[in-house]
Amino acid sequence: MADFKENVKIWKEKVKDGALRAELDALKDETALKDRFYKDLEFGTGGLRGILGVGTNCLNIYTVARASEGIAAYMRAHGMKKIAVSYDSRINSELFAETAARAFAAAGLKTVIVKELMPTPFLSFLTREEKCDMGVMITASHNPAQYNGYKVYNAEGCQIVDAAAKEISSYIEKTPYFGAEAQPFENYLAAGAIVYAGDGVEEKYLSGVKDIVKAAPSPLKVTYTALNGTGYRIIPKLLRTAVAEVKLVKEQCVPDGNFPTCPYPNPEKSEALALGLQEAKKNQSDILLATDPDADRVGVAVKTENGYTLLTGNEVGVLLTDYLLSDLKRRNLPTDRAVIVKTIVTTSLAELVAKKYDASVINVLTGFKYIGEQIGLLERRGEADRFLLGFEESYGYLLGTQVRDKDAVVAVLAVCKAAAHYLAAGKTLVDRLNEIYAEYGWFYHKLLTFEFPGAAGREHIEKTMKELRGDCGSFLGRKVIKAADYLQTEKTGLPRSNVLALEFADGAGVVIRPSGTEPLLKVYVTSRGAEDTALYAALSDFFKA
Repeated sequence: MADFKENVKIWKEKVKDGALRAELDALKDETALKDRFYKDLEFGTGGLRGILGVGTNCLNIYTVARASEGIAAYMRAHGMKKIAVSYDSRINSELFAETAARAFAAAGLKTVIVKELMPTPFLSFLTREEKCDMGVMITASHNPAQYNGYKVYNAEGCQIVDAAAKEISSYIEKTPYFGAEAQPFENYLAAGAIVYAGDGVEEKYLSGVKDIVKAAPSPLKVTYTALNGTGYRIIPKLLRTAVAEVKLVKEQCVPDGNFPTCPYPNPEKSEALALGLQEAKKNQSDILLATDPDADRVGVAVKTENGYTLLTGNEVGVLLTDYLLSDLKRRNLPTDRAVIVKTIVTTSLAELVAKKYDASVINVLTGFKYIGEQIGLLERRGEADRFLLGFEESYGYLLGTQVRDKDAVVAVLAVCKAAAHYLAAGKTLVDRLNEIYAEYGWFYHKLLTFEFPGAAGREHIEKTMKELRGDCGSFLGRKVIKAADYLQTEKTGLPRSNVLALEFADGAGVVIRPSGTEPLLKVYVTSRGAEDTALYAALSDFFKA
């Protein structure tokens, strides 16, 4: 990577886009320029994600084109010929999708692109259905409006894992930012190099979702919000086949990348659900469902005697684990063949529930790509039918194998089916959750995030992780009885990852890892029996210091 001042000079000479050029000319502060140009936006297993704007460390048409040209070179080197492209509701998502499609078509790749914005899980399905060698989804998932991103999928419809990401990155690094300009999108469309996905693919996807869940019509009342994202159209259509009443949060069921009513459109955040909760209360709905902008995550709130209770991702995952396994038993189907796949930062309560039914639990690294990878491994052994559920604490769930990424479309239907089952017995999902806690013990989970932006922030995160590994005998005055360093793959049995897990003598534990897509240090806290607020405070003081 050249000196950031040299990069600024090159971009000032080469940038033709009017808006980006004006933004660059207006940047006078050297620190701001350095943050935008001190490095290339990193390509990893999550693809690219960054703040919209001019610069090598931001997402713009030049960084998107460069990444796409690098991927095209990788594909040609491996004899690949076809790729799928989709996009969400974010600012410039359609522009970036067309930019990527033009780069692929210019490289001689057959490119299938959606006619309109679609959920991320649909891209996974489309890649498989159209027998594409790879797929690209333009999305920054649940991030604030100033972000966008670029996810990359393999032929199995699963996000690429480490080896492929590393090789693709090497091709991108060899690709210049300002190479030969591709032809206009319409030219490739007219020539047949770019084609639109047919309407039948969407219907086949939705038909598959219905077949996986098999939700019979129920008296359940639901309020739904798309948080201004891609679920706005197909999820209400699907819900109306399974529940008695579907009310929409109208302001949030229109695509809008500015997210005017929920600046942080993340269903993990209670503030993002504020408008939905108001609407649910007005409608007296049994549950509120909220999907993030690319409709791969879903948040759930349940009506109780004391108002609406927001469920965590861990709680919904445990409820689905319990419901799906008990449903197999009710239907006299074997439970001992069932496989649940979850990430290492996701609740171990799921393992206790699965053990009751003699079902298997596979723990994988953080990232749904590793869950999708496990489906592929089962499939190659002729055991894909064993896969029952994949989930992660960050509100991502998957049933069935037609998609290889988290899928809020199938998840909302599964949550409704479970809620309807308990409603018929005079219970809510919260009632069933309390029964589970009474049986297995109370689990408390909390995610603490600490933001360290820019070049200085990156250095601080790296230094902190290195120092934490120095002495794992105790931490914050607590004795550590077990430490797992996921850089040591020979000990964990999992791919190398910058993650440190500490278990304390009192049953509490923490997992610490840098985010792969944001300038964050994430700390996952578990306590059992009672919520360990003292540990939350100690961790906050330690990482903010």
